[in-house]
Amino acid sequence: MPLVPASVMYRCTRVAVALLLALGLAGCGSLGPASVQRDRTDYASVLAATWKEQTLLNIVKLRYGDMPVYLDVTSIISSSSLESQVNLSAGWSSPGGGNNQSLGAYGRYTDRPTISYTPLAGEKFARFLLRPISPAVVLAFMQAGYPVDRILQLTTRGVNGVFNRSSAAGRAREPDPDFYRLLEAMRRIQTSEAVDVRIERRGAEEVALLIFNADAKGAVADDVQTVRRILRLSPDSVRLTLTFGAVSRRDNEVALLTRSMAEIFLEMASTLEAPAAHVRAGRANAVPPAPAQPTPWDEPLVRIRSGADRPDDDYAAVRYREHWFWIDDTDMRSKSAFSFVLLLLSLAETGAAPQAPLITVPVN
Repeated sequence: MPLVPASVMYRCTRVAVALLLALGLAGCGSLGPASVQRDRTDYASVLAATWKEQTLLNIVKLRYGDMPVYLDVTSIISSSSLESQVNLSAGWSSPGGGNNQSLGAYGRYTDRPTISYTPLAGEKFARFLLRPISPAVVLAFMQAGYPVDRILQLTTRGVNGVFNRSSAAGRAREPDPDFYRLLEAMRRIQTSEAVDVRIERRGAEEVALLIFNADAKGAVADDVQTVRRILRLSPDSVRLTLTFGAVSRRDNEVALLTRSMAEIFLEMASTLEAPAAHVRAGRANAVPPAPAQPTPWDEPLVRIRSGADRPDDDYAAVRYREHWFWIDDTDMRSKSAFSFVLLLLSLAETGAAPQAPLITVPVN
């Protein structure tokens, strides 16, 4: 039997060891945990960004009299597979006959995400955009620590017949003289912790309550009396029931005439900075008239800017009719209000969840 040269045996041994190491590493690794760590963050970031952009685009469309369109991402299924293969061959013969070795490797990674979209229409559209926000939701935000003055300015048309300012096209109006005083007094009461909010169940019904601290003294007690006077409440009322409506039925009831999400969008759209050429041509609604005596409360709820080029520093930006519309990333007031609107959107969807589409995903 011919002897195999030592150099050939050495080279074959190195190839065999490399092959064993490669197979061992492939067997120990797992694609699943790494894909979860990567995909969960990436998908969440993209969904958040597109949610902001879709909402901003719909607000811009309303200024131009265009129809808002919403697409919900109802499901995301990511199917990944990894294939690998290593080939090894070696040959040798008697001295002088030559020898040969070969090593081959093959790998393939496949990512097949399945993403389902559902357009917002019909009853769901009515719930999502047209139904007024529940007073209990307004109260819940107040209970969570959100500034009550900004909450009421954004979400309500009026409180006990005291009406907010509106700049929306076709129903623009100045605020009642006491409305901003009401907001300021409520904010000071909230800051002093002299008010409590509570949800009580009475039979099958949940009742929202606003409770003033009966032991309030000094300036806080004066603010409580100011709120009672503006809302025409009983001078000694402490437990107030919140309800939906334009006017209250009793002297211990606070009736909130809340806006729908569509109304909030229209208010925000009316003050965005549309290009002057579009307004002159009648493509966009005209800018609402400025108040006779402007105050800080009359500033836009969310300042939306526009220009021919996309800015370098934006919180959210969309392109529409050859122009860019954006919220500046350094405008904290507008960013906070817009984030609050996005949170309201997530709470506006009530009722039974829609039936998800049936999806069959192959197992790799």
